[in-house]
Amino acid sequence: MRVDLPPSLKTLLQELERLPGIGPKSALRIAMFLLHQPKEAVDRLIAALQRVRDGLRLCRRCFNYAEGELCGVCQDDTRDPSIVCVVEDPLDIAVIENTGTFRGRYHVLHGVISPIEGIGPEDLRIRELLERLQAEPIREVILALSPTTEGEATTTYLARLLKPTGVKVTQLAMGLPIGSSLDYADPLTLMRALEGRREV
Repeated sequence: MRVDLPPSLKTLLQELERLPGIGPKSALRIAMFLLHQPKEAVDRLIAALQRVRDGLRLCRRCFNYAEGELCGVCQDDTRDPSIVCVVEDPLDIAVIENTGTFRGRYHVLHGVISPIEGIGPEDLRIRELLERLQAEPIREVILALSPTTEGEATTTYLARLLKPTGVKVTQLAMGLPIGSSLDYADPLTLMRALEGRREV
């Protein structure tokens, strides 16, 4: 226990440690960094956090983060509205967007099915996805969920739910990462790579 630290600093450290990937040492480094910054720099950080907290909402169409009714992707008329990529979290959108290859739109579930954590299909934005299929000219849904047990269960659930609608349902190909060696691949990754093979 940090009995030698002032109470306000202890509180800051506790709050920083609640952030993902931040342990006690990282929290202390961040706190010390902030303490050595000019007041204006810390005030800018506080103001930015407050703007995000008070100004962000969920896009009414895809449930990505937005400052208005629609997010930037949904507002972009150059995007293909007939292809929707389903992701677990808004962070996944940023990852896909960084590739610069996907020009469709998104739908954020805000989670995956996880009975252990008490998360069922009714807790996700699945109903809204089905409503979009009826209201928008969507011809393909790409399921881009992580290959975890929960992600796979959600992918299977969505595929069964969406197939009867007549929309094309696809899933991201999974396999060996670029630059890796076959002898480091686990059997499941290798199996996925074989199943997702394409003609060259």
